[in-house]
Amino acid sequence: MDVIVAIAPWLVAMLLLVAASGMFSASEAAFFYLKLEDRKRFRRGTTAQRAAAALLNDPDRLLSAVLFWNLMINVAYFAVASIVGIRLTDMAGTTYATIFSSVSLLVIIFFSEMLPKSLAVLRAPTLAALLAVPIAFAVRMVDPIRPIMRGVSTLSQRLIWPRFEAEPYMQVSDLERAIQMSMQSSTVLEQEEMALRGIVSLSDSLAQEMMRPRMRFKMFQPPVSLKDLDSEMTPSGYLLIADEQGDDVVSAINLIDATELPEENLEAFAQEVLVFPWCAKASEVFQQMLSTENEVAAVVNELGETIGVITLRDLMETIFSYSHGRSERILQRKTFEEVEPGVYLVSGMTSVRRLSKHFDRELPETRHATINGILQEELERIPEVEDEINWGSFHFEVIEQYSEGHILVRLTLLPEES
Repeated sequence: MDVIVAIAPWLVAMLLLVAASGMFSASEAAFFYLKLEDRKRFRRGTTAQRAAAALLNDPDRLLSAVLFWNLMINVAYFAVASIVGIRLTDMAGTTYATIFSSVSLLVIIFFSEMLPKSLAVLRAPTLAALLAVPIAFAVRMVDPIRPIMRGVSTLSQRLIWPRFEAEPYMQVSDLERAIQMSMQSSTVLEQEEMALRGIVSLSDSLAQEMMRPRMRFKMFQPPVSLKDLDSEMTPSGYLLIADEQGDDVVSAINLIDATELPEENLEAFAQEVLVFPWCAKASEVFQQMLSTENEVAAVVNELGETIGVITLRDLMETIFSYSHGRSERILQRKTFEEVEPGVYLVSGMTSVRRLSKHFDRELPETRHATINGILQEELERIPEVEDEINWGSFHFEVIEQYSEGHILVRLTLLPEES
């Protein structure tokens, strides 16, 4: 009994330290497990939710502060545990001290790391909003010593790795070779190889090759209501809102992930779209979408006119689906449908780059990005059914034409000598 009374204050201190450590561990998991939709909602939410969103604007500052406090608390916990262990050794013997040390280690592992982080992952939005204010105060307390922490980190790197040099930037060709080597050694799973190929395709593609053409999506002029949709999902999955003249896309709403929408004035809840020129890299569009949390980009020509849109969902499907072509994504048909040996049915919107890669043939120089553009250049007019041209080692014949400006072409491979 005397032993318990003697160590009771230290045990209370250890419990408080475990609770504090658990709070910081839970906050780390909760903040960084928030989804994109949660962060957007937090920016328009309560004071605590807005505070959580503000902390995530500088994730390095947030993470360094959380890890600093967690480290300090854990050090204090083990210091107190050492004091209690010494007293138990003196008052009750080594056996009790050893048991106490083992139990104290298991307590901090389970109650300050495993349990808090597991609960935080399951209830990330709730815990992030609940802990936002105390964590924001803790972050501000660490701000004055952050320059010292950065200096110590830099000095440590110079002392431990004085000759450390950053590796050169990986080129797309390096990634393609890595994919080929991984296929030969079977070290990359099929899904991982598919994703890598999708990333490479983004690096090689232009915005106009990935976009949904103007004729393949519908814009709505404000004011927009749910009745305007006629209870149907748009082909892109987004409600695209035009300017007052109805010429350009200015904002969009993700209809697939939306949980609650008002009946009227939907444009008030729309997010402004990004704008890219037709010659921008698709990988740049994707990177900008991720950094700004915008899901739709308008593609414009040299006159600033909207000629198409790219959605985040389109880019993700390009990366994580087996079919990376625009025809599969928009027209729901195979890009190259072989009808007989050497003869294929292809869409007019198929990109010249994809044509070259699929058949591994040298192509004539052209400023156009699609088969449709090549036909227009060679014919000097809009292609019509039964129009035929030879272009390089390909023979194109228009066999179908649709009102939306889409054409279906019969592609015949010619001997490369011709």
